[in-house]
Amino acid sequence: MGHGVVADHQSGGAPYADRSGLDQPDAAWYQKWIDPIGQNTAYSSVDPTKRSHPIDGTWERYSFRVGNLLFLMISDRNERSQKVGRGTLGGNPGGVVSGETFAWWQRMVEANSQSIIISVHHYVLKDTSVASGEWEGLRRDEDGNWIRHYHGYFEQGTPQGASYLYWVDGKPNAQAFEHYLASHPGAVDMWLGGHTHTNPDDTYGGKSHIETKWGVHFLNVCALTAHHVPTSIPMSRLLTFEEGNDEVRVQCYLHTSQWAPQGWYFPAERTLRLARPFYFSNEARQVTAAL
Repeated sequence: MGHGVVADHQSGGAPYADRSGLDQPDAAWYQKWIDPIGQNTAYSSVDPTKRSHPIDGTWERYSFRVGNLLFLMISDRNERSQKVGRGTLGGNPGGVVSGETFAWWQRMVEANSQSIIISVHHYVLKDTSVASGEWEGLRRDEDGNWIRHYHGYFEQGTPQGASYLYWVDGKPNAQAFEHYLASHPGAVDMWLGGHTHTNPDDTYGGKSHIETKWGVHFLNVCALTAHHVPTSIPMSRLLTFEEGNDEVRVQCYLHTSQWAPQGWYFPAERTLRLARPFYFSNEARQVTAAL
């Protein structure tokens, strides 16, 4: 029996889609309408009592389990030290997490070394998947000036880091997660992000949507939207885990025919190796071990 996870992202690099302004409570829009922990059901329709896999944590960082899969969910936020940069919102187009969130992530990783760990954030890490290097979110015009490409150009908003998780604990280009994973190869199995919206065959910067680095499979799952930025191709990724199998099947579904006929896009399909087999239940694990 297979168990599937659909990965998609509906927000991206435009100045008003991702975050609240600096004069508003942290992630006010996100907490009210996306509402990951179900505190604003009247607005979001998220009812936490109906979850088959309860979560543990806060809007900024929470986890949940599916068998021996452990999902570490990390919310993006605006960088409050940057008063100018992201249009009228201030802040930056690059990804931001707090120092507390990074410390939580590290504790969870180290306390769950026997799980298949999947980290999920709006952004991927630096130099991991398509267009995730410095300045790769933008392009130059015929006069050599930086302008919008995948993401908006804000001169005072650290545009060089527009494509990846740039700020940690108020530090620009911190690379806290990158340094940890480089010194702990394979500490997590997968990292899912979706900030860069583009076609499924894009390899800008010499990197595709699915790359492996530091023993981690990085997936840029893209977005459902067709209109957020000019490069958007609406797509989803289906991750299928098989009981007792140490591989995950990654399929790509195109929701429109902008790039190719609507439906499953087989050229983008991949099979990735995990650190250990997937088990939905302890009973299945024990049966497999006895065979």
